[in-house]
Amino acid sequence: MEMPCSSFKVITSDPSSRARIGVLEVRGKTIETPVFMPVGTLASVKSLDSLDLKALGIKTILSNTFHLYLRPGVEVVKSSGGIHRFMGFDGVVITDSGGFQIYSLKELRKVSQDGVEFRSPIDGSKHFFTPEKVIELQVDIGSDFIVLLDECTSYPVSEVTAKSSVELTLEWAERGKRHAESLGVFDRVFPVIQGSVYRELREYCARKLLSMGFRQYAIGGLSVGEPKELLYTVSQWVREVVPEEYPLYLMGVGKPEDLIECVLRGIDMFDCVIPTRNARNGLLYTWKGKVVVKNSPNKFMGTPVDGDCPCPTCRNYPRSYLWHLYHSKELTYYRLATIHNLHFYMELMEEIKKALKKGDLSYMAKELRGRWD
Repeated sequence: MEMPCSSFKVITSDPSSRARIGVLEVRGKTIETPVFMPVGTLASVKSLDSLDLKALGIKTILSNTFHLYLRPGVEVVKSSGGIHRFMGFDGVVITDSGGFQIYSLKELRKVSQDGVEFRSPIDGSKHFFTPEKVIELQVDIGSDFIVLLDECTSYPVSEVTAKSSVELTLEWAERGKRHAESLGVFDRVFPVIQGSVYRELREYCARKLLSMGFRQYAIGGLSVGEPKELLYTVSQWVREVVPEEYPLYLMGVGKPEDLIECVLRGIDMFDCVIPTRNARNGLLYTWKGKVVVKNSPNKFMGTPVDGDCPCPTCRNYPRSYLWHLYHSKELTYYRLATIHNLHFYMELMEEIKKALKKGDLSYMAKELRGRWD
């Protein structure tokens, strides 16, 4: 039997912006927002295990339906008791629908009114995703929140193409809604608001989805190459249409300064590969700015990445060791670097909440603007 649906409550609001602290509950689990969710595409946040995630205070992650479908196969996850049992993680798991892969794998897919045909990037085999199928797959995976199939466009894109994409996304949302209702999971569904950088299309898509009665909403089609100011502006347009009582999830956005600026604009949830991918590529975040630990000056530095950081990496290892591990291609490097970056991101979200409670979030944004450019 399906557990109770989701609910959202705003706890604290910033009087000078749209920022707020809220509590989102789903299936007996609680998310305090604003929240950053690391990406565990294949039921794994790369180089970490569930004990690492717990130690870092990470209670929510994003995984990916399309990639889990290809490997190990949804039937493997389901037979193991669902994704939580499969990966040993008892927090909240959101799964993306595969809509982003319409953008990222455009050479390997064909979009039609019925759905999307993908050629597997692994073996070239063909697979057809419909709005109904992606919901069934996410139910079988055991996801706490389910994302509807949508069409994510590139940037730049013409208004005509963006409008066609919005209409297809809305048609798929109608079909997804009916199927989710028949499976008893409608209240855990995130529809995706599309419309590229066109205000009328974003507002139209948001209003149409609101009329379908969903409990929470996502913004897609951003962080695909548009200027930063457009990212902020579009987020604000959508928040102005979606009433305050609904949580709003900005998909695929995660640079530190973007998190602060978008929280100010009323965004509650974020996911991104940036902290984990950048860690693996030798770029670490601190409150003083970015540290490119793979660069040669760190070879002889016996101090940590950040002397004020309490993460296990900074408490125990100097930069010179990380430099050595990186250039030696030692697997230990990936774990230590990822731990540091995710610790920084968790700390950043806590500082955002503290500043919000004090009414200082706008000041924090001003002070940190450009810090990580």
